Amino acid sequence: MKSKASVKNLYSYYLVLPALLIYTIFFVIPAFTGFYYSFTDWRLDRLTIKFIGWENFQKIFSDKTLLLALKNTLIFAVVTVVGKNLIGIALAVALNMRLKTRNLLRAIFYSPSILSILVIGIVFTPILRTEGAINRMFDAVGLHALSQAWLTNPHIVIWTIAVISIWQHAGFQMAIYLAGLQSISQDYYEAATIDGAGSWKKFTNITLPLLLPAININLMLTLIGGLKVFSEVFVLTGGGPGNASQVVGTIILRSFGEGSWGLGTAINTLLFVAVTIIAIPLLIFMRRREVTE
Repeated sequence: MKSKASVKNLYSYYLVLPALLIYTIFFVIPAFTGFYYSFTDWRLDRLTIKFIGWENFQKIFSDKTLLLALKNTLIFAVVTVVGKNLIGIALAVALNMRLKTRNLLRAIFYSPSILSILVIGIVFTPILRTEGAINRMFDAVGLHALSQAWLTNPHIVIWTIAVISIWQHAGFQMAIYLAGLQSISQDYYEAATIDGAGSWKKFTNITLPLLLPAININLMLTLIGGLKVFSEVFVLTGGGPGNASQVVGTIILRSFGEGSWGLGTAINTLLFVAVTIIAIPLLIFMRRREVTE
């Protein structure tokens, strides 16, 4: 007869099985199927599917529009990771102080993150036009040189979208950093004060090392979100002007819309590989830093 301990261990696995089955059906199997189709000429106008090897991937790296989309995706990811985390941690530190209005300010800074991107697009599109409120404000204070065609200038449009994304989501990163700050014991700061440490030394020697778990979470969230960007670009510019703000997500949509399902799947597979290659080493590095710190 089986021992009670072994039965109990098996029982815990049985509880996991339904979730594991659902995950396998809806995530694992489609992932492997998509990986296969990325090496085929799967199209809407063809009844047969033929294996073509690396041809789709060669097309990705030889097509100027696809290369521009990859470049824009990387720019967006880097800018938003840096912006969201720097602003988020600055807001968290400021609003962790004993301010009378800190709860109100927390709610104000967090509120954009719960807004729909459609609402944000409706609000920001007229503001960022050539004759919009931003340019009128610059003109009113004599800063005419700063007036730009924010959403129609191909050289700055992806940067504009990145700044809007930072504005929307920095409050969410702030909330995670606030949770991390409030888990740090005040005893560390009191001991540092007795030793004569200033605010900057307390921040670099106490706050940052003990905030590493929150930093790790935020880096992963912002990095993966940045590489998978789609909705901001789709709502604000649709990939325009021309193809200036195309990102990997919008190119995938266009490929599937044109019936190039094999190419679209290949681009999606490439995105998955890129996210994995970048995110996993960073996660391992940050986890090791958590342990050493």
